[in-house]
Amino acid sequence: MFLGAYFTTGRIVFMIFFIFAFIALMIYSYRKDIKNHDRYYKGAGKKVIIYGGLIIAIFVAIRFLFGN
Repeated sequence: MFLGAYFTTGRIVFMIFFIFAFIALMIYSYRKDIKNHDRYYKGAGKKVIIYGGLIIAIFVAIRFLFGN
């Protein structure tokens, strides 16, 4: 087993428990807060796409102009 070479059984069990607990708490928190999303985060997806695309375009331009 790949993970067995780096982690003990206890650590693997803890990681699995932690991942499931974290996902469950994230889902619970999202469901609890869903009514506030439209009020506070209206149009946030468009902003993330625009600014993320802008950052990627700048990075690509710098890499293209200056090489490695």
